[in-house]
Amino acid sequence: MSATPAARGRPPAGSRRTAVRRNVLITGASSGLGEGMAREFAARGRNLALCARRADRLQALRDELLAAHPGLRIGVRALDVNDHEQVFEGIRQLRDELGGLDRVVVNAGIGKGRPIGTGRFGVNLQTASTNFTAALAQCEAAVEIFRQQGAGHLVVISSMSAMRGLPRNLTTYAASKAGVSVLAEGIRAELLATPIRVTTIFPGYIATELSATAARTPLIVSADRGVRAMVRAIEAERATAKVPAWPWVPAGLAMRYLPLRIVARMA
Repeated sequence: MSATPAARGRPPAGSRRTAVRRNVLITGASSGLGEGMAREFAARGRNLALCARRADRLQALRDELLAAHPGLRIGVRALDVNDHEQVFEGIRQLRDELGGLDRVVVNAGIGKGRPIGTGRFGVNLQTASTNFTAALAQCEAAVEIFRQQGAGHLVVISSMSAMRGLPRNLTTYAASKAGVSVLAEGIRAELLATPIRVTTIFPGYIATELSATAARTPLIVSADRGVRAMVRAIEAERATAKVPAWPWVPAGLAMRYLPLRIVARMA
């Protein structure tokens, strides 16, 4: 069994501050935002547990990070988040390998989608299943461990698209991200009186290999800038954060309150 909170340097129940979260698990860590966060957390001296389907890319990332930061402990597991039994087993194994998990970043997801009613239900189902149902499995596995430990930090990566219903290829994606943000809020409500923190991150357009369709927007930011903003928000352990704050805090307000016909043209 993992060490108790007191033995691992954590404050007693009821405290709003925590010690540094040393052991960080990230799903979807073989590319994009997950890979970027792994590099940023490693630079901050965090031990890592990295999960993704592509084991070769995870191993290459592990080798790179250990070469740059030889004092870290880094565990990797090939993990398909749509295999829910594998999610629980993999996260528990990485918990044991690192001697506990202080933070779990639920990041794995896909950006596929097609307009509703155009005969592409399978694509939309895959998006909904990966972005919501698989995220539920990851949250269950993480919070189960945090309840046993008596502390921890759950981070759920949503999207600015969760602010409103969006048209065309974004409809199912936006709905899945809205669902996962409400899921995170419900978990937060459940755990308010405990030392377990819950953060929901709403990234805007950040340049990754998955964001080619967003490349035409002037609002897109570099991967380095976007990832740094995400990790700063995660480390601050705020309940929610739109990142980068500029322009996404004001853009989020606009998306919430502008007429739908205007929001639909912006998508």
